[in-house]
Amino acid sequence: MEQYVIKPWDTRDGSEPTPVDWDMQVPPEVDAVAELVIKEYDMTVHNRTLITSKPDKGGAIWRIETNKGPRSLKVLHRTPERSLYSVGLQEYVVRQGARVPALIPARDGKLFVEKGGKLWIVTDWISLEPAAKVDLTGAQELCYGLGEFHRHTKGYVPPAGAKNSSRLYRWPNYYQKIAKKIGWMREMAKAYRETAASGPILAVVDKYEQQAIAALERLKASSYPKMVQMGEPHWGLVHQDYGWSNGQNGPGGLWVIDLDGVAYDLPFRDLRKLITSTMDDMGVWDVTWMRGMIEAYHRANPLDRESFEILLLDMSVPNEFYKHLKEMFYDPVTFLNTEAEGILQRVVATDQTKDQALAELAKDSSQYQPGDYTQVVVPRSPERQSLASTENQANWQLADQMQLPAQSQVPEQSQVLVPVAEEKAVLAADARRPKAKVENKPDEVKAKKALRIPEPEPIRAATVKKPQEPKEREKARPETRKEPVKQEKERTPVAVQTTTPPSGWFIKAPVVTPVEKAEPAKQQGPRLKAKVAPAKRAKTGDKPVKKKASSQGSKQSATNKKAVAKKAITKLQAKKPLNKSPKTSEKAKAGNQVVAKSGSPRKTQHAAVTHPYKKTAAPSRKSASSQAKKPRSAKAQKTGRNML
Repeated sequence: MEQYVIKPWDTRDGSEPTPVDWDMQVPPEVDAVAELVIKEYDMTVHNRTLITSKPDKGGAIWRIETNKGPRSLKVLHRTPERSLYSVGLQEYVVRQGARVPALIPARDGKLFVEKGGKLWIVTDWISLEPAAKVDLTGAQELCYGLGEFHRHTKGYVPPAGAKNSSRLYRWPNYYQKIAKKIGWMREMAKAYRETAASGPILAVVDKYEQQAIAALERLKASSYPKMVQMGEPHWGLVHQDYGWSNGQNGPGGLWVIDLDGVAYDLPFRDLRKLITSTMDDMGVWDVTWMRGMIEAYHRANPLDRESFEILLLDMSVPNEFYKHLKEMFYDPVTFLNTEAEGILQRVVATDQTKDQALAELAKDSSQYQPGDYTQVVVPRSPERQSLASTENQANWQLADQMQLPAQSQVPEQSQVLVPVAEEKAVLAADARRPKAKVENKPDEVKAKKALRIPEPEPIRAATVKKPQEPKEREKARPETRKEPVKQEKERTPVAVQTTTPPSGWFIKAPVVTPVEKAEPAKQQGPRLKAKVAPAKRAKTGDKPVKKKASSQGSKQSATNKKAVAKKAITKLQAKKPLNKSPKTSEKAKAGNQVVAKSGSPRKTQHAAVTHPYKKTAAPSRKSASSQAKKPRSAKAQKTGRNML
């Protein structure tokens, strides 16, 4: 069960109808994981009831009856790193005094349990009821509670390891996306002219596209750029899914629930969504309701003049047109023939009062005080740290973060030798630090310092010769070696010092150099000077036998014939018969038999032992490219680069 990873369990095809109990079921594996999570808490559960689920995302909420009262068990559908961001915010705002359900710690002290690849949280069950939607009073209660929540989120910094979520700097991109996709709607309507909604969409799409483009230009010229420079903690977070179901009345006032989608943003973005959706439901842009909702929010979380102007600007964007009509991108024919025309008529009818309502609200701008945005600019993303109010940082670590070994626990095989230049820089940095701070270093830092070389002499990166590139190695193989001794020295690789490094220093991988393979060539001594070109080897070779090995090519046979003919001419010119002793003839015959068996040019040079002088034939091209004759083997080149 520990290996099971919770994933969305909605397997319906897009064309299938939504079941009635679509959000009232979970797989049995999720139920089993929930039982394991309950055991991680100091409580006895008598009953567990599924309240709702998100089959398309993989989340669920249960009401559990425990010996400590009714509680809520919830599996967060996002990744553990992203969920840690919202869990940290929930604990933060509770400590700030917000009416948000407090997280109950597990047996290990953490405020969450990580199982099934998700984070699970437990809170007390708060008896809540939705705010009234029939009059302005209910909407004002909802807006006042939202302003309280936003005020308590200011200054939040997520725990270390949490994945940051921010929309603060993305407003221009959002406006541009709306304008572009509204343009796509035009092309979609042109492509499906036979559908019922094609004509009505083409009649109004240009107007809505111009509204989005105009809003983008106004945003660039507004106070938005200098407002966002105040940084994310200055503004706090938005709920992103705030509405009549996630803001409900309870003990002491309005409570905010379902915080797993929070993100950094200008906080009044939640207020804009609440106002525009309410106007869309009402079918008219009512100035009285809009003004009353803004004033209720302002009492809980004061707005400055710049914020009020950006709020009105965000309302001018064709948000509702885009939100409802973008469904055409998923199933254009079905949507444009069934739902699109009715939705479009309602949106267009509602928007007839939009411009007038916004113009009326703009007159209230003078009632708000100007904001001060002349402070020092802060970084876009604050440095991650544990919550200041958290006693134990380990209580906020995820499972994968806890498995990371400390620096002092890293296996010895993974340590590498530090080059001299880097070691000098480290020692110089240590010398600049105050002694008092050095004494208070953590144990892993002290352990890391103990691994340094006291004297930077044993390993020098400059002593390792850089391996030649393939083209350079090809140039290093001359057809004729007029200076064989000099070239042999150049081809001899520089060996890494074999002196054992001091204790605590380990080489990442053993360096294999071709020094030992090249050693026999050095022992030949003077014979290296007698090497000649391959072209001359044919003249000094042994007398060929009549029976040749089949492995020799026709080119080798022709060379041997020329050599025999030239030797015959030389003997005639000398006018002296070549006297050979019986023993010498037998040795020559035996030597030639060796050549005939092998047929290898390499063994020919070892078989020619009957001459009164010693002359070693130069190796062929094949010999020069062997492993022993390369400037550096492939393995040695790779290791050599690692040592640099």
